[in-house]
Amino acid sequence: MTTRFAPRVLAIALLAVASLATTGCAVVRGQESAGAYVDDTSVTTAVKAKFVEDKTVDAAAIKVETLNGTVQLSGFAKSNAEKAQAEYLARNTKGVRQVQNNISVRP
Repeated sequence: MTTRFAPRVLAIALLAVASLATTGCAVVRGQESAGAYVDDTSVTTAVKAKFVEDKTVDAAAIKVETLNGTVQLSGFAKSNAEKAQAEYLARNTKGVRQVQNNISVRP
């Protein structure tokens, strides 16, 4: 009896493997490829690292998200100068195409 089901199990296994192989690098968060996702993650990390290095920007208060090279900043700054510095640091990070600065100033 087990030999009768072997072709069906094999076919299902091959279909599953083929599905995973063809969709493994498919769209992630609306991006074209897994490579784009990795690039965006590295851009986000680089921007956050610049915030940590710069003592005028409170890295813990500003959220950074990247999608297709566009960096979105959100959160709170203590002054307009801090908000501007965060945007400047983000714009001058390798891989950043555009910056959307949605940081709110809250003294």
